Amino acid sequence: MMLERSKTVCFTGHRDIDDCDKEALRELVLKTILIYIRRGYCNFICGGAVGFDSIAAECVAELKKEHGELRLVLALPCRDQTAKWNNLEELSFYKKMLGKADEVVYTSQMYEKGCMHLRNRYMVDNSSVCIAYKTSEKGGTAYTCKYAEKSGLEVVNLGKFATQLSFC
Repeated sequence: MMLERSKTVCFTGHRDIDDCDKEALRELVLKTILIYIRRGYCNFICGGAVGFDSIAAECVAELKKEHGELRLVLALPCRDQTAKWNNLEELSFYKKMLGKADEVVYTSQMYEKGCMHLRNRYMVDNSSVCIAYKTSEKGGTAYTCKYAEKSGLEVVNLGKFATQLSFC
């Protein structure tokens, strides 16, 4: 299904988040999504990775209960994304999110070099806002934020609040 870009938000963020920060970050993500719902956004694209992607997908799924017009789209880099995952809790959560998604898009069939970048570009190319959790200028999150900025998206970096979130 074709998404209306002007009503679509994508998420990008780090995989590793301290356990003691997750609940505060989750609350911040919920509040941020609600701001965009009030602005007329109804499509939310998540990348399907552990960490921030999981938090964002869970928040969208929760808000869908109150806001039936919301659509959760999982943009996945490949069909075998979880082939090397060993954490049963993360695998279980991933399968649960697949069931809650309104649409699942695979940007590659199998894992190959560059499939993560292809997924990230798909999310940006189909959105007008990027909500990020970026605390470093290196890696896929930094790349996606730079690409989003170059592409003219509004980029909201929740990572700038990381020091205020931390309870560790």
